[in-house]
Amino acid sequence: MKMLSPPKAPTFYFIGVTTSQSSSRRMFPLWMEALGRSEVLLEGVDLEIHAAPGQYRDVVAHIRREPLALGALVTTHKIDLLAAASDLFDALGPYAQATGEVSSIAKENGRLIGRATDPVAGGLSLDAILGPGYFGRSGGHVLMLGAGGSAVALALHLMRKDRFADCPERFIVVNRSAPRLARLQEMVEREAGEKGSRTGFDFIQNNDSKRNDEILAGLPPGSVVVNATGMGKDTPGSPLTDGAIFPCDGVVWELNYRGELDFMCQAQDQQVDRNLTVVDGWEYFVHGWSQVISHVLHVDISASMFAKLAELAAAVR
Repeated sequence: MKMLSPPKAPTFYFIGVTTSQSSSRRMFPLWMEALGRSEVLLEGVDLEIHAAPGQYRDVVAHIRREPLALGALVTTHKIDLLAAASDLFDALGPYAQATGEVSSIAKENGRLIGRATDPVAGGLSLDAILGPGYFGRSGGHVLMLGAGGSAVALALHLMRKDRFADCPERFIVVNRSAPRLARLQEMVEREAGEKGSRTGFDFIQNNDSKRNDEILAGLPPGSVVVNATGMGKDTPGSPLTDGAIFPCDGVVWELNYRGELDFMCQAQDQQVDRNLTVVDGWEYFVHGWSQVISHVLHVDISASMFAKLAELAAAVR
């Protein structure tokens, strides 16, 4: 990570892995002009996946210290950043407390506030893909490949649904490493203990793509399969082999919108034969950015303004 210099203009930070490749670089100036904040600049901060805790602390301390550092959007590092720098925040939003992650860093009355926006942004995107009552209509389950911040957020979103028809009977999470899986399981058990759960959860530690194929093959028709691993963008490949068979009438959601997108290509190859709905992470990306910008710049983004921002983003995708 390069050393961050004191900003010379109001600056919004983007903390990720390969930020220069993001559509946000082209989108951000257009959004700032639309919101009447054209003086605000975007600065990317690239950190390797699971960077040293000191690097996360340096970035958060910089934002906290510098008057012209307005705040930040965090991708990929949402869990690790909060684990390393939780003491540097003056307060955390309820979703950040529930999920143990931060995707939005903002300043309010001299205090540094961390929020988790994925339960809202991811939830809006998932609801738009599925429509109301999807699981009641389809009988499908959810297979979440990956147990990072997005997986935690989407699990929480579904657990807080009010209607049975909006809740899957089973939610299966597969992750390569045990700590992330245990963290998600802890959140699910805590949430279920407080409010109950209409969904049964399975947590599977696995690093073998052929085993993932087998788990996929056991899903009922209409199931929702999500790539929340970062593979295909931050790291190469797919969590599945090319021999994987997706469930008939299923929904396949690739949370990435850029990169090689191997997982999405695998689903598209079967889209017609298996009657799949295949969606990338573009709408999730747009919702995520609008949520954080609203927090950092202290602006309300109405439905009509969101539509305008989405149109501007699509033009430079």
